[in-house]
Amino acid sequence: MKKSGLCLAGLIATLLLTGCGPNTSSGPADGATAGVDTQKVYRWKLITTWPKNLPGLGMAPERMAQNLRVMSNGRLDIKVYGAGELVGAFEVFDAVSQGTAEMGHGAAYYWRGKIPIAAMFATVPFGMNAQEMNGWLHYGGGLELWRELYEPFNLYPIAAGNSGVQMAGWFNKEINSVADLRGLKMRIPGLGGEVLKRAGGVPVSLPGNEVFTNLQSGVIDATEWVGPYNDLALALHTVAKYYYYPGWHEPGPTLEAIVNKDAWDSLPPDLQAMIETASRAINEDMLSEFTARNNSALQTLIDEHGVELRALPDDVIAALRAAAKDVVAEAADENELSRRIYDSYMGFLEDVRAYHEISEKAYLNMR
Repeated sequence: MKKSGLCLAGLIATLLLTGCGPNTSSGPADGATAGVDTQKVYRWKLITTWPKNLPGLGMAPERMAQNLRVMSNGRLDIKVYGAGELVGAFEVFDAVSQGTAEMGHGAAYYWRGKIPIAAMFATVPFGMNAQEMNGWLHYGGGLELWRELYEPFNLYPIAAGNSGVQMAGWFNKEINSVADLRGLKMRIPGLGGEVLKRAGGVPVSLPGNEVFTNLQSGVIDATEWVGPYNDLALALHTVAKYYYYPGWHEPGPTLEAIVNKDAWDSLPPDLQAMIETASRAINEDMLSEFTARNNSALQTLIDEHGVELRALPDDVIAALRAAAKDVVAEAADENELSRRIYDSYMGFLEDVRAYHEISEKAYLNMR
């Protein structure tokens, strides 16, 4: 294991000893491991929606599995499979639900066709950023609602990664007005895809390992992926010229670790606590990595590869914002639980926005 991985494992072990504060897990009480078979090894499969070992997104489950192996002294032996190695990227939810694999790593907006409101646990256009999402999930009731939503599918979700505000994406033509969105075929998942549709575009659902070839062949005209660090790794600059910002569609995309509930219940409390804590650590670790690496990757794209960085025009942003308001509100109409999730999210957003006007936003403007 690399030195950085060992440091992260050490941090996780410290968190386990000191506790993570309220709402992090239903961790073991004193003496909870009494009578537990500390020699039993749990050999699990972890399937992901990402290409194997992709920097950032793909490495998060690898690091989590390795850290859990160290923390548990080998009692949790988890093998990670990239998209397409065991099941397809968009089959992860069902495969873990059915027990084909014990764990999965992906993003909740990929399951929007099955559970429309699930996208709110990934990201909402013009919604909360990473810091705010973490606050809502861990201290604002979001995580409890997420687990209630997934319970009928025999799944136990945990936040396990965030890239921070993303880029608007790669385009093979300039976007100078709302008219340029009409008929635009763009890879964009979740609620953002529906917003693009309302603005005249054609959203296309593709897993990460199919984005490059579809953009190269002209099947799609544009794609969003993540940000400079991940986009450089996928070489998207070789098949598209214009790189637009800001990422209106994914301001704080939370990734998820999902655990088959039967497998989860089979674990002793100490191993459950390790998974909760390792996921929480990876959630922070990914955001730190993207924060550290995005700007240098962006400079490489511009200086070495001649990428043209563009801002989306104000009228395009205004049109997308107007469409987003309707799309997000309609997501709450599915059932009573969807309404509670929507109300919880929007209520937390309103409160945190008010405070951030005089804290985070005021400081950034001042700086």
